[in-house]
Amino acid sequence: MGYLNQALLPEVIITELVFQVYRSGILTQEQRKEIKSLFLYHDLSEENTTSINRLLHAIRRGWLKVV
Repeated sequence: MGYLNQALLPEVIITELVFQVYRSGILTQEQRKEIKSLFLYHDLSEENTTSINRLLHAIRRGWLKVV
């Protein structure tokens, strides 16, 4: 059961992170570090990778700000 919770942890973190960023319209330095860490240390699902790529696209388009 512990392994299952460990496997779901990145899913919950990414979902919450994406929600926070879109709600505030800002990606903070701490959130950027968290995204980098998730990519480096976890095998992310295609859905999570797509969510993060959408965040990055929104930043490039100017819809979200990086502080």
